[in-house]
Amino acid sequence: MKIHFIGIGGIGISGLAQYMHFKGHEVSGSDISDTSITKNLCDLGIKVTVPHSQSAITNQDLIIHSAIISPENPEVVAAKAKGIEVLARREALPQILHDSKVYSVAGAHGKSTTTAILTAIMSGSAIIGAESKAFGSNVRYNDKTDVMLFEADESDGSFINSNPYCALVINAEPEHMEYYDYNFERFYDSYRTFIKSAKIRVLNAEDQFLSTLKDTIDAIWLYPSEDISNMEFVLINDEPHTRFKLKNFGSFDVWGFGRHIAIDASLAILAAHESMDIEAIRTNLLTFKGIKKRFDIVGSENGSVIIDDYGHHPTEIKATFESVKEYANLKGFDKITAIWQPHKYSRTIDNLEAFIKCFEGAEELIILPVWPAGETIREINFKEKFKGYNLTMADTIKRANNSITVIKDKKDLKTLDKGLIIGFGAGDITYQIRGTA
Repeated sequence: MKIHFIGIGGIGISGLAQYMHFKGHEVSGSDISDTSITKNLCDLGIKVTVPHSQSAITNQDLIIHSAIISPENPEVVAAKAKGIEVLARREALPQILHDSKVYSVAGAHGKSTTTAILTAIMSGSAIIGAESKAFGSNVRYNDKTDVMLFEADESDGSFINSNPYCALVINAEPEHMEYYDYNFERFYDSYRTFIKSAKIRVLNAEDQFLSTLKDTIDAIWLYPSEDISNMEFVLINDEPHTRFKLKNFGSFDVWGFGRHIAIDASLAILAAHESMDIEAIRTNLLTFKGIKKRFDIVGSENGSVIIDDYGHHPTEIKATFESVKEYANLKGFDKITAIWQPHKYSRTIDNLEAFIKCFEGAEELIILPVWPAGETIREINFKEKFKGYNLTMADTIKRANNSITVIKDKKDLKTLDKGLIIGFGAGDITYQIRGTA
């Protein structure tokens, strides 16, 4: 088929595009601007049009677009005028995944990490919502098996359409509630539908919602407080690892620090054990090297470490920050500086009290302007709300070698070059802190 992806620069759509390209389809796409993702797609031989243009629609068989694409998009309009089938991502998933044995990973937090861990353990194709550092991409293609390791997305309800053979759910904390019209029953019903549609279910028994299903759902249940023991944080070749025992399976080492990492790995281990020997799982787990933008150590020299983290929800940030404190302790740092770029006004306001608490332990907190992600600007008094911190309000940061310069009103306020420095956010802070902005 000839398939055109509108919004191909997004991590989710780009993953589907690459997968269909590897399967032998003729793939093209478009987006509003060039990015590292679109460049990588072009390097694969995929034609990318920037910006969106009706001229990109020629004789394709199918158009697939991301959730944020408007019906008035010129390519959508042109495709419908030509009689070409147009599907949103969630509508296209059944066609893309129908012939795969899908291990579908869902949850508000930890999906990318858990899917990447599962990809390290198991052979098969994979589509992840982040780049695995083990193979330098968010997609792996394996035509020798029908196994698909897939990061499912609840933000637009598309996880229901992921054709799960195994439904792995880390947690079901309410998130992206705007899609569900802030209707909690509709949100939880989506999870019920997703879980019930799978033959194998691997679930976190101590999640508040998932725990209510224990009497009605036949599943492999993980009780983290009972099943995970002897957890410790260790450096292996100066890289952070969590060591833990799982049930009666013995000890495992997984890249990263934190209880949340042990939970993610345990769920992946239990899912893989449905078809794999536990010793092979233990060995393969060591090949996991983390994912880009999740506790991603992007600089380490001259007495400082710089970390980039995608965390943009308070639960994610709090869990990662606990790991940061452990890492700083093992590395002998006595100063932690957190740089936060809030992501979306709606998320920031809906979770403001939790955001205020999740940076506890930071010697200094630097807050950048909200990354709006298309939302209308709303007033948030960060100075007042976060006055309990050693707070700096800034406009941007600039990376040079292994130091960070903090900038306000086009003036350099200070330079950070000691201790552990970590940036949180899903906007362009990742480019600022890496020095590629």
